[in-house]
Amino acid sequence: MEIRERYDHDVLVIGAGGAGLRAAIAAQEEGLSVGLVCKSLLGKAHTVMAEGGIAAALGVVRDEDNWRVHFRDTMRGGKGLNDYRMAQIHATEAPDRVREMEGWGALFDRTDDGRMNQRPFGGHTYARLAHVGDRTGLELIRTLQDHAVHEGADVYMECTIVKLFAVDGRVAGALGYWRPTGEFVLFRARSIVLATGGIGKAWKVTSNSWEYSGDGMAMAYDLGAELLGLEFVQFHPTGMVWPPSVRGTLVTEGVRGEGGILTNSEGERFMFRYVPEMFQGDYAETEDEADRWVGGDRVNNRRPPELLTRDVVAKAITAEVEAGRGSPHGGAFLDIAAKRSPEYIKKKLPSMYHQFKELAEVDITAQAMEVGPTTHYVMGGIKVHPETAETAVPGLYAAGEVAAGLHGGNRLGGNSLSDLVVFGKRAGEAAAKSATAAELAEISESDLETAITESLAPFQRQGGHNPFEVQEQLQRVMQDKVGIARTAEGLQEAIEDVRGLRGSLKACSVSGDRAYNPGWNTWLDLRSLLLVSEAVAISALGREETRGAHTRIDFPETDPEQQKNNTLVTEEDGRMVARKDPIPVVPEDLQTLIKEGV
Repeated sequence: MEIRERYDHDVLVIGAGGAGLRAAIAAQEEGLSVGLVCKSLLGKAHTVMAEGGIAAALGVVRDEDNWRVHFRDTMRGGKGLNDYRMAQIHATEAPDRVREMEGWGALFDRTDDGRMNQRPFGGHTYARLAHVGDRTGLELIRTLQDHAVHEGADVYMECTIVKLFAVDGRVAGALGYWRPTGEFVLFRARSIVLATGGIGKAWKVTSNSWEYSGDGMAMAYDLGAELLGLEFVQFHPTGMVWPPSVRGTLVTEGVRGEGGILTNSEGERFMFRYVPEMFQGDYAETEDEADRWVGGDRVNNRRPPELLTRDVVAKAITAEVEAGRGSPHGGAFLDIAAKRSPEYIKKKLPSMYHQFKELAEVDITAQAMEVGPTTHYVMGGIKVHPETAETAVPGLYAAGEVAAGLHGGNRLGGNSLSDLVVFGKRAGEAAAKSATAAELAEISESDLETAITESLAPFQRQGGHNPFEVQEQLQRVMQDKVGIARTAEGLQEAIEDVRGLRGSLKACSVSGDRAYNPGWNTWLDLRSLLLVSEAVAISALGREETRGAHTRIDFPETDPEQQKNNTLVTEEDGRMVARKDPIPVVPEDLQTLIKEGV
């Protein structure tokens, strides 16, 4: 055994983004010992990529807004597959969480008369996103981490967790390694909160950074948790497409929220042709009507079609490219300069201005941006209890992007940040309550030794496969066969390909020592990425319809019968299988609310 460091906590939080930080704060408020583990450095969480704003029905800028409208928008955006109770909790509690953040020092943008400003976003009936320019996620991380550290959380940076342990059916601890040294560390805990984010690095074109390798989902699955709705992967409609070195880098929806328009190579503002039937009447039918809305004339509240839900806009851009009307590098043009002054753009979208100046030599105050879909977010994840965020494994909780339920078949922009603080708080509170009734368990030395031996396996081989080649092959398979548009043939091929790559992974070798060893780090990440990729492909194969972010070319219509179930991935007899999981029936009063205005 070579574990030189061992730490005990009442609650262990794995992941230091918005959900993890809020969970840690909630557990600390109960007077418990909290450990906070982050894969990278504190402050470099993926939450900073949520640039445009945090969605909450504050009713400040628009008096008509309230939790009921926010709930309805979320359910309609999710195409009816949301856990209605999670959507209800989210809509009702988000305003308090935003005001709480403001009380802790978050500096939100203000209106001219000093009120918290809110901007419009796709799928939201009213301007609902409180924001800090186009750096909202960064401000939330700054605020939350300051508060968590001040409250006394023990932070473990550059530590990757590779294995969760259970004793007598209850989660008991986690094995990790320090990235700077490669040495292993053991954490024991009475309860654990997973806040490890998503799975975007399985695709070649993504807005996600290297940390997003599906660790939490894979480790929870190995312990007996269930994975829900993984066929629903969100391809954000606007990522950079040029130059190749920055392809996939996020272009915030805030650009469209502030009036940016989408055009094709023929100069046509094409989104007017792609308004789905269910949204007819909610969106402007002419450019003049859309421009009046941007200018502040919002009496009928018919928003510009660029503010349709992300699944609709991403598919529309893809359709334009396939029809031969794409931009020179395979996307569409996003133009904010046509509608806003240079001063306005620099004030409201400072990060986007600098991003395009420095990375693409494009001045967005005078030129249109080239944008196209990029893998951005996964609506599916670990199945959790809507009230407590507990998984099927006692003592194990999950919050944020790693958890499923709130967003259904498609997430509305801005709902991710409010999701983090609403359910991060609930997960932390429930984990703390559970911890007070549990004892620290002894994890067997044999289990630890097995986990360490498995983690070091590629060092024992010579002349094997290169982990980076396996990673490249996986990303190509997922991009080509499990991307925006899918077919049964492609998905079946993808499943077989991924299973084959899992075999290749077992034959990989790495050299050198363990300190900051990119080959070994990649090999460990691939164990999670391959498992979750298989779950995504299996889930997508089983849903034979087109709904939300899931598009089947061979089943182009939406099937009302398939709205009754989500896809649940579990292990049976050592093999991954997908089955139908009935969606809780929405109470009649909430059903009526969802249908209002339709």
